[in-house]
Amino acid sequence: MKSYREELWFDIPSRVGFRNITPEVERCLAASGVSEGLVLVNAMHITASVFVNDDERGLHADFTRWLEALAPHEPLADYRHNDTGEDNADAHLKRQVMGREVVVAITDGRLDFGPWEQIFYGEFDGRRRKRVLVKIIGD
Repeated sequence: MKSYREELWFDIPSRVGFRNITPEVERCLAASGVSEGLVLVNAMHITASVFVNDDERGLHADFTRWLEALAPHEPLADYRHNDTGEDNADAHLKRQVMGREVVVAITDGRLDFGPWEQIFYGEFDGRRRKRVLVKIIGD
């Protein structure tokens, strides 16, 4: 069995944003030499997310609006976490809803997606570098 690990680094310039990272994961898969197995893609920060969905601009705007309605950034005083001097309690909640990681099957050396599926990095407390772990195992 082969194993491959790589960290991808992202710097989203806004507080909230989404980035299609499928090409980077596909590059990792090619470098791994794995043709049958699994890939784990994991946000290594507690205010960021990795998820699978459609790469459609309107849907991403809907995510942003929906998440802000669920966990608005302000007023900051509404969150006990922000009593520590932080201002990102909402980002922790948004990450919890969108998820920490995805696992995708690898078949014949390709990501085994359904129609329209892509892998995304979701940022909820941006404006600084954060990383994503790509771990691939298989034959």
